[in-house]
Amino acid sequence: MFKFIHAADIHLDSPQRGLSNYEGAPVGEIRGATRKALENLVSLAVEEKVAFVLIVGDLYDGEWEDFNTGLFFGIQMARLRDEGIPLILLRGNHDAASKMTKDLRLLENTKLLSMERPETYIPDDLGVAFHGQSFAKRAEMTNLAKGYPEGVAGLFNIGLLHTCVEGREGHENYAPCSLDDLRFKGYGYWALGHIHKRETLIDADPVVAFPGNIQGRSVRETGPKGCLLVTVEGGEVSKVEPRWLDVARWDICRVDAMGAEDGDELLQRFRDRLSLMIPEAEDRLLAVRVEVSGACRAHAELSSDWNYWVNEVRQTATEGSGGRVWVEKVIAKTRMTARLEDDQGDGPMGELNALLEELREDAGLLKALCDVELEDLRKKLDPKLLDELDAPERLRELLDQVGPLLRTRLGAHGGEG
Repeated sequence: MFKFIHAADIHLDSPQRGLSNYEGAPVGEIRGATRKALENLVSLAVEEKVAFVLIVGDLYDGEWEDFNTGLFFGIQMARLRDEGIPLILLRGNHDAASKMTKDLRLLENTKLLSMERPETYIPDDLGVAFHGQSFAKRAEMTNLAKGYPEGVAGLFNIGLLHTCVEGREGHENYAPCSLDDLRFKGYGYWALGHIHKRETLIDADPVVAFPGNIQGRSVRETGPKGCLLVTVEGGEVSKVEPRWLDVARWDICRVDAMGAEDGDELLQRFRDRLSLMIPEAEDRLLAVRVEVSGACRAHAELSSDWNYWVNEVRQTATEGSGGRVWVEKVIAKTRMTARLEDDQGDGPMGELNALLEELREDAGLLKALCDVELEDLRKKLDPKLLDELDAPERLRELLDQVGPLLRTRLGAHGGEG
């Protein structure tokens, strides 16, 4: 019986560009999170007395800014070496050989698998054959798995592959392959990398799994992050356990605004939701995006002074967490429950409401109006944002936010009079 750790997508010293643009962002803590998560991985390996550790691609986020990244990794290799734990790794798309110009010598306990062709590595005393191939270039579009050799008789065979496996939403389809390409090689375990979400594709004969990345880096990578601790008994995988290594956790805090009367009620609902999320983070820094949605009377109050309420949300998070929750962004998807009875007359307010209602019901009319009125804005926007701006639901959300603001301003200038 032996145990090993399967990890991938460390993205060591990922720069986290743009964090400094957020007011109050814990920049240092988040930027240092990948280092701390790697330290946690090594500590777990030592505590569990594993036979070896696998890192299946994207150890690095790309070219090092300086040699400190490599020196830090060297310290972690030395910790494993001093405990007699080998490390086997390969390059992925982010740290492909063509991308890395800086390099340092690997320690004697570390084996980097070849980028020239699939390599089989058989250490003297483990009873394991490792099969894998590193990426020579970032955009590796070849089915590498097809070239992997058959399993070695009498040994426990592990395939290491940085791949998308039949495609995954949000990820480039690098080293594409099918599950059948993996299933019939005669391996006991396929250690995959590239997909940042933990997933088991086949749970036996062989086990095929993605561990996910060990540290979330943005709100697109929410929830617990870590590695897989794998136990092998009698030549077969008997247990695969996720172990969390992240030190800063990203999540989305969804607040149901349905029926809320005012901003204070919404803040209380946010406070209640956050109180459930904080214990789940287990003393980690919690970075959240807050989404407030639903029809409510509070919509008008929020829309009339959105910046104020965003900062009230941030203040509420700080107050309720002792500074261990950082609000990355607040998104409003609220809308009015209905027009007020006295807003349905024939005066200016009634005309405004009728126009807003017509625009909300007629997506084509709303789109045509935006094409004209937002023409100058479109010229200044990042092209990546234009598709979102053109989406009918997004335009309706913007209309629902603008409507109360227009009503407030019209009322301030005399309303129906």
